[in-house]
Amino acid sequence: MARNYNWKTGCDVEATLSVIGGRWKPILVCHLLDGRKRFGELRRLTPNATERMITLQLRELEADGVVARHVYAEVPPRVEYEVTEFGRSLAPILQLMQAWGSDFKVRRRAEEAAAEPVGQAG
Repeated sequence: MARNYNWKTGCDVEATLSVIGGRWKPILVCHLLDGRKRFGELRRLTPNATERMITLQLRELEADGVVARHVYAEVPPRVEYEVTEFGRSLAPILQLMQAWGSDFKVRRRAEEAAAEPVGQAG
């Protein structure tokens, strides 16, 4: 995919985000780290994403060498996606993001519980 990123002078974090930035790319890669999946499985695993967005995000991940697409000559056609070896190098980053998100959710729940008026437990 064509991007407006300067590979010679751009920030390294920007380079990473150019590959995994976006709402659905990290989530799709996380699901694919568990193994090869068909499009329908990915769709069910990301119910808040539209089919079009999943398709676009998978195409960009494929273009960047993070995801491989396998098409089988069957009727109806079967397509599966899997993380490439290069894509597996993202696992530690995504695991750290997952741990940080878990801690953040715990913190926010505690803040909300502390702010809740007495007798208003729900």
